[in-house]
Parts: sequence; C-alpha cells; structure tokens
Amino acid sequence: MILKIKKLNKNAKLPSYAHPGDAGLDLFASENIGVFPFKKAVIPTDISMEIPKGFVGLIWDKSGLAVNEGIKTMAGVIDSGYRGEILVCLFNLTEKKYVFKKGDKIAQILIQKKEKVTIKEVKILKATKRGEGRFGSTGKK
Repeated sequence: MILKIKKLNKNAKLPSYAHPGDAGLDLFASENIGVFPFKKAVIPTDISMEIPKGFVGLIWDKSGLAVNEGIKTMAGVIDSGYRGEILVCLFNLTEKKYVFKKGDKIAQILIQKKEKVTIKEVKILKATKRGEGRFGSTGKK
C-alpha cells in the first residue's frame, strides 16, 4: 500500500517507522509547544495524508511518552475522506509541564483496514462464558 503524504510546510517531517516491522508510523511536532499539567494541547504536524478508501488512521500513544512522561493521546481517528492537517491532541496526566520541540516524536499512527457493519437491533444476544462480566471480571491470573 502507498500512503500519500502532503507537506503543508517545506520543513515538515514525514511520518516514519522507527524500526523494521513496527506497526505505527511516528508523527512529529512541527513547532515548539508545551502541554500544561492536567491539560490538553493540540500539536500540529504540518502534514496531511490520503488514507486509502477502506482504511482508517488510528493515532496512538508513543509508549515512552505515556509510561515515562504521562502523555496520553486523545481523538485519534482519521477517516479516509479527511484531507486536512493531521493534528494530535495530547493530554498531560502529570503535575509538570511537558514541552515538545519541533521535530520531536509526539504519537504514532497505524493505518488499518476497516469493516463497514450493518446494524441490526435484536431482543437477545448470544450467550458467552463471560456474559456481562465487567472490569476485572477475568481476574488477575
């Protein structure tokens, strides 16, 4: 598959895989911007993309930013018909300001095939072993 990317600024950094076999393409900040404690910020990338029909772009955390810095992605669905700038909404879950510098990795995007579903209302759902078990219902071990 070819993913067409348009730079909206000549200095924009194209998404890239950090390692062979990685699932996500790294996205990069196009300007210096801080994310204040317990606040969100929208980080520009200065790129737009042409996600092929039948696919979706899903924006996910960079694990190091999430685990080490408490930075969480939000609003991460990019539909195939969208042609505007890829903006990344990040939330700072810590008590200290985090500053992204131009060119820093901010998130990753996975391009995945999507399925169109048909909705059918029913009165009864097929039973399963788990049933209506909620959070933690499968135990710790």
